[in-house]
Order: sequence, then structure tokens, then C-alpha cells
Amino acid sequence: MKILHIITRLIVGGAQENTLLTCEGLHKRGHEVILLTGPSIGAEGSLMQRAEAGGYKVMLTPHLVRSPHPWHDWRAYRKIENICRELKPDVVHTHSSKAGIVGRAAAWRVRGKNSKLETRNLKLSVVHTIHGLPFHPYQNAAANRLWISLERWAAKRCDAIICVADAMTRQALAAGVGRADMYTTIYSGMEAQTFVSPGTTREQIRTKYGIPPTAFVFGTIARLQPLKGHDDLLTTANELFARVPDAHLMWIGDGIFRQRFEKMLAEKGWSDRVTMTGLVPPTEVPRLLPATDALVHPSYREGLARALPQGLLAGVPVISYDCDGAGEVCLDGQTGFLVKTGDAQGLCEAMVKMASNRAAAKAMGAFGRNYCMERFPAEVMVRRIEELYHRI
Repeated sequence: MKILHIITRLIVGGAQENTLLTCEGLHKRGHEVILLTGPSIGAEGSLMQRAEAGGYKVMLTPHLVRSPHPWHDWRAYRKIENICRELKPDVVHTHSSKAGIVGRAAAWRVRGKNSKLETRNLKLSVVHTIHGLPFHPYQNAAANRLWISLERWAAKRCDAIICVADAMTRQALAAGVGRADMYTTIYSGMEAQTFVSPGTTREQIRTKYGIPPTAFVFGTIARLQPLKGHDDLLTTANELFARVPDAHLMWIGDGIFRQRFEKMLAEKGWSDRVTMTGLVPPTEVPRLLPATDALVHPSYREGLARALPQGLLAGVPVISYDCDGAGEVCLDGQTGFLVKTGDAQGLCEAMVKMASNRAAAKAMGAFGRNYCMERFPAEVMVRRIEELYHRI
């Protein structure tokens, strides 16, 4: 098949990693893959170099930008429309909200004008992946109404919708987006073996970052930005350090809050208890996880955070806020502990509980690794996406 994938920007992020692994996997399975993306700008870092080394065709348009912009959006729409007419793909697969709305509209228009593409005599199929919904409780009501209206409209312009968690499907349907028979849950794949066999040791990483060898390290993989929950960890850090004297926090990632956090840590005298790695490429994350004893993910909004299966694939138990699809991976009492979203004190209690029974923590990590190896390898994701293409 000829498959056109569309995403706004290739920054370092879960949706982008998912998209690249999908493109790479489909290319290896013999399909002709084209990826259309916008400018990869931002403090998060870029994945463009990896995309260009993937062996498939990468196209760039300056008009496919993340924020709503009528002029750029119209130009992106026309660009996608022209590409669809010129390349005649069998499948157009859009990712995330902005590219999903513009891309589905353009592809559906081409399909409507010429439902039987003359050179292939095949119906153009349109697929969209919801990596995370654009409407959520932490956004004002007017913006939510607008996004819900747009998503309802766009859902009528595709054949199938993939969600990275069952929770996304439930939330979308509750908002009146699409029909139940359009949805398929396909967990976001990753290079699982790199987490199982990272090629680094606990001692190497701890020495590199100056982390005490005997510390119980709670790792966090997330950008330092709003709704990621780092403030909640600091709210109860004094209590955590008092109740778990060897507790240490390791934050993997960077973002706009970094300077504020560094200032706060210095004022509290906690600079030697919290390690911030800064921005690291996705390929480095598996190499850092052996330094951790548990992974904490206090995010307020996710589709299904890749950090959770990543931690479990590394054999590390997880603690997470019960937001969106977290409960599909963080199985309370089996792979870790699930805490009510926003309950910072409950998060602290779960961390103390994890550190208080370290043998049980290791057992949860081992169970979680087996659980995730069945569900999260990139090969599993790509095979299920390919099956969906054939089905529609």
C-alpha cells in the first residue's frame, strides 16, 4: 500500500515517536510510506534527523503549524489536497488534533471528488490516531466547545479512529465524537528491547549524575511544563525525604519550568536530592532507567503516557495519577500504585509505601515487564495498524 502519514511537528514527544515507529515499521513491511510534517521547532528538541534516516519519503511544509492559524491552516489544507491528488495514496493517516482536522478535511475532499482513484481503482481510506484529546478539564469551556465541535466534524471525514487507550475512546464517544464502530485501541508501540537490555548499569548512570549508590531513586520522564505534576512532587518532598531518608528524585526531561524548579530546590536545600538530566534524546531514556527504583508519573493529562510502559519494560514499578489511560498500564497493586489525580499527599503516601517494601516493588516491576512485553513492542503496534488498513 501507499500510505501518507501527517503530523504537525516532529518534536521529541510521545505522538511523534509513535508516528516515526509506525512509518519505520510499515516501510520495513514493504509499504510505500510518505510522512508530511511541519516545522520541528521548540525547546523539546527535534526528531527530524531520525525521520530523514528512516528510508521512507519525508515532506515538509511550513504551514502545518501546531497552533490554530487560519492562513497557515488553509495553505496546509491545500498542500495536503494537492499531495493526495498527486501521490494517490491508498491510506491517509493523520496524527493528533491539528493535523487530524486539517488532514482529514483535505483527504476526504479528494476522496469525495474522486472516490475511485483512476490509476489504482482503490478507495482512498482515511485513518486518524487520537494520541490525546484536545479538550480536557484543565482548559476553559469555550475552547473545549470549539475543539469538541471540530473533532465531531472531523470524525465524519474518516473511516477509522485509533486510540492509544480505551479511556480515550470512552471520552471521545461521551463527547459525541464519531461512532463506536469506528474506534480501535492500539497501544503506542516502542522499541521494547532497548528497555529490557539498555546496555548500561545502575552504577554507571548513578556515577555519571552523582546519585548516591544506596539511594532509592524515583524517576520521572516528562517535560518540565504545566500539567506534568512536578510541583506536586515538590509540595510533599519535605515529608518524603523525612520518611524515606535515602529517597532521591531523578527528573528526565527539560522545559520552561526548569529555572523555577532549580531556584526552588536551591532555596529549600534539596539540590542534592533532585537530579535533572535536562533534554535527552528518546534513545537515551532506556539507558537512564537502570538508575531508578520506581517511576513516578503525576501528569494531569495524557492519552496513555509512554513513560509508564517504558518504566515497566525496564523492570521498574510505577506510581501514577489515575488520569486518562494510566490505569490500563499502572495496575494498582500489581504493576504499581494508582493515585487520584491531583492528590499530592496520596502520591507521597504511595512513594513511601513503595520504598518501604523494596522486595514487593521489584516483584511489581517484574510482573509489569511481562505484561508490557505482550502489548507495547513497536512490532505489535505496526502489525495491528496494518491489519486495520486492510480491514477498511
